[in-house]
Amino acid sequence: MEKAVSAFNRDVVANEGYLYANKARLSSALATRRLTDAVLAVASFRGKRVLDVGCGDGTYTLELFDRGAPASIHGIDHADEAVKIARTRVGDRPITYEVGSAESLPLGDDSFDIVQLRGVLHHVDRPVDALREAMRVAPLVVVTEPNGYNPILKVLEKVSRYHVEHEERSFFPFTLHSWARKLGGTVRSSTAVGLVPFFCPDGFARFLKAIEPIVERVPVVRSVSVGTEVFVVEGHAKR
Repeated sequence: MEKAVSAFNRDVVANEGYLYANKARLSSALATRRLTDAVLAVASFRGKRVLDVGCGDGTYTLELFDRGAPASIHGIDHADEAVKIARTRVGDRPITYEVGSAESLPLGDDSFDIVQLRGVLHHVDRPVDALREAMRVAPLVVVTEPNGYNPILKVLEKVSRYHVEHEERSFFPFTLHSWARKLGGTVRSSTAVGLVPFFCPDGFARFLKAIEPIVERVPVVRSVSVGTEVFVVEGHAKR
């Protein structure tokens, strides 16, 4: 995990934000928008106290606040340079940030209404502990993770320099769901979405976006083609 944190901190310092969150790139803008749409479709954040675990540079935190209308958001991330950038982007929103570990949240039981785990579990050393902690501090957890059924992702994790440096990996959805159930949670609203990768040429991004709705509607094709699994976990973790 330390290798990945160092890589993300380098990204932030060099680019004033994460590479994958840079909306100047069309593919990143399209991918980010689709994932936020999916998150907002599976849970209502309006008026809720939200914890954004793995908030990074705050890009997704701001999107969630501006589009989901929660009462407040508190973001936490292991990458201190990313948190510094996130704090500069808050404006007058009721959003706060701190540096901390997803596997040992410095927060009390039931201190939030909803936790967002967006692209976090595959980066931490102990993903089950991170999920357990999220389920401890809120009764509802929205999880977004790379789709482990996608064979292209599996190849990229081995050969892509970016994926290797940032220790990118993907879990099978049934593995993620089994962790939640073993912790005492109930899995609902599970879906697979997103055909546009973050780093691809504009023309290819437009083509993939055009066929994305079709691919997402075909169960077998969707399971091995789309990039992200989004699901909700209800219930507190077992003691």
